[in-house]
Amino acid sequence: MTDDVLLSVEDLHTWFELRRFGLFRVGHVRAVDGVDFVLHRGEAVAVVGESGCGKSTLARTILGLYTPTRGRIVFDGTPLNTKDERAMRAYRAQVGYVQQDPFGALPPFMDVRRILDEPLVINGIKDRATREARIRQALEDVRLTPVEDFLGKFPHQLSGGQQQRLVIARAIILQPKLIVADEPVSMLDASVRVEILQLLRRLQSAYNISILYITHDLSTVRFFSERIFVMYGAKIVEQARTRDLLDNPQHPYTRALLNAIPDPDPDNAHRFREVPPGEPPSLLNPPAGCRFHPRCPAVIPGLCDVQAPPDVELQQAHQVACWLHAEHVRQESA
Repeated sequence: MTDDVLLSVEDLHTWFELRRFGLFRVGHVRAVDGVDFVLHRGEAVAVVGESGCGKSTLARTILGLYTPTRGRIVFDGTPLNTKDERAMRAYRAQVGYVQQDPFGALPPFMDVRRILDEPLVINGIKDRATREARIRQALEDVRLTPVEDFLGKFPHQLSGGQQQRLVIARAIILQPKLIVADEPVSMLDASVRVEILQLLRRLQSAYNISILYITHDLSTVRFFSERIFVMYGAKIVEQARTRDLLDNPQHPYTRALLNAIPDPDPDNAHRFREVPPGEPPSLLNPPAGCRFHPRCPAVIPGLCDVQAPPDVELQQAHQVACWLHAEHVRQESA
């Protein structure tokens, strides 16, 4: 692992055993099924895909909330060991978590001061003056000011946007190296979403924090992330720099996602959108070969439906798992 790599995910699988009546094993839900990537220090990366593609399970596995079935997570040069409680406690102090539902993420019986004080106490910061200074700085950082007006408030007394700012303040209170943001703006009003994303970017720049941004909304990633990972059927099917992927998508599924982005121009309201037929695959019984092949308009019979495609590097930092490009590369090298 090079010095600028903060997080490395290697052949990660997270499967959940499914039983019927508590006795008979039906199979495994393959929520994450062979994922590889690296995240650099101070970098913002977006993981995008439809609901059920495995992106939230990937985030929670990285957070240590789920134990991987197979594969490795290496953070800052150290492999993650979910069975070592002391190591996990030290790891979680370096990783902040911003949830989708800010109200559900905040304890309703605690005021703002106590919500931010608790992680400091748990992580052994005993000096009260130090904790108070950290709390005030965090509230300043997320623009919950004047600070005195918020310290004694409870979550129900805050707006949705203020609640999410408080969640972000709690995520940065221990000065983490990584923030995992799982759909952080999907439950907020449209007028507040840009403010929250700008806040996260500002904190990333100020403190050199890496951000893993989980979202289904491709319209926000152009302004937030430096790279994009596209997930489908529990696998990453394409990854590239943000501009390269949005301007020149190479996987048929990525093109379908981009086609589904709403167009704000009313003159295009009746424009036909090419959407692939069918539904996302069952992760209990995924299809053989490429998992997108039952819906793919460019499927190659006898290949896409039989064998999983390899990862093909089209250019620097642009990879795609698709037989269309694998065949092209093979012909060029012949």
